[in-house]
Amino acid sequence: MDISTASSSAAPSPSAQSAAAPLLTLDDVRAAAARIAGQVVRTPTHYSKTLSEITGAEIWLKFENLQFTAAFKERGALNALLLLTDEQRARGVIAASAGNHAQGLSYHGTRLGMPVTIVMPRTTPTVKIMQTESVGGKVVLEGETYDDAYAHARKLEAELGFTFVHPFDDPNVAAGQGTVALEMLEDVPEIDTLVVPIGGGGLLAGMGVAARAMKPSIGLVGVQATLFPSMYARLKSLDLPCGGDTLAEGIAVKEPGAFTSAVLARILDDVVLVNEAALETAVAVILQIEKTVVEGAGAAGLAAVMTHRKRFAGRKIGIVLCGGNIDTRLLANVLLRDLARSGRLARLRLTLQDRPGALFKVMNEFNAHQVNIIEIYHQRIFTHLPAKGLITDIECEARDREQIDLLLGGLRSKGYDVSQVELG
Repeated sequence: MDISTASSSAAPSPSAQSAAAPLLTLDDVRAAAARIAGQVVRTPTHYSKTLSEITGAEIWLKFENLQFTAAFKERGALNALLLLTDEQRARGVIAASAGNHAQGLSYHGTRLGMPVTIVMPRTTPTVKIMQTESVGGKVVLEGETYDDAYAHARKLEAELGFTFVHPFDDPNVAAGQGTVALEMLEDVPEIDTLVVPIGGGGLLAGMGVAARAMKPSIGLVGVQATLFPSMYARLKSLDLPCGGDTLAEGIAVKEPGAFTSAVLARILDDVVLVNEAALETAVAVILQIEKTVVEGAGAAGLAAVMTHRKRFAGRKIGIVLCGGNIDTRLLANVLLRDLARSGRLARLRLTLQDRPGALFKVMNEFNAHQVNIIEIYHQRIFTHLPAKGLITDIECEARDREQIDLLLGGLRSKGYDVSQVELG
């Protein structure tokens, strides 16, 4: 489906679009590239042989997780900062963000000698506050939600004369983000489709404008998490719920930008959605195959190609690994859950009699099938079984799913009541 003509409450009508001046141009993006050159990392774009074999497409990865703050957001933040007047620089800048924009703005603002204030909700994890402060930002905690923090940032902007730098709904920020596409198409001009995550839309707005001007035939596909389909719903004129605990918090935006929506309504071919399982799998696959860490949003492009294989088969796909800031404990959970989905880890639930030797006999079956036991949990009290019965959960590690299936068959053949606890 081509959504370039889809109606949108934020976008101008088709007749107004044709008459209006471009909201963003290739020249804007090229000017941004010249402005920020040498101050951000010109990240590599590499072909992935293994991911190409897995997906049936030719996969090219842009490693934006190699920026100093591990995200593309530096580009747009720096471009906006370099366009400020001397008076604005002296007064300082402010933003509302608990993510990569906060770090990118703080790092480059401090490096350029500008005061940077970041307003975050009080619920922001301590690690994100510390990361922002470590690169020079002054953090102000206000409210329980992003909307509360945003309102307070705007209040401080007016009271103290700061310049507000929006994380995505700003042409100068989007122009900076668009330099990602310039580099990709300079390095790999044969790319015929870009698959790019959408939160507020700044990255794809900038990249899309640049790519479409450089290569009019290029496919432009945005990706959103199923839990936060805000731009998807806007461009397709749908009313969808938006919220939940997504792994891709970097693109968990309930209200996309007005400017970015207008740009994307003109140029985008489509937006696709990816669920949480696909995001988790993509994070794990990128780490295992490319030996690089990405956050949930950074894996969204690959998740889309793996989810919609037929749509992208045979295409030369450019994917942006847009960020690598993921909590290590969360990453560990993602990797373990991926092992469970692949059959390498399993939890088996057995009903046993509470008598000597019962567990030993079960262990013999595990040994016979060469399945390694990791943890054992007994439940005697809170069950529906008689007093002499118990439920035992056994977490185990196998070579693959087939080995687990053979173990299950072996246990059932010996008369055991056994089931596998599945992931949600």
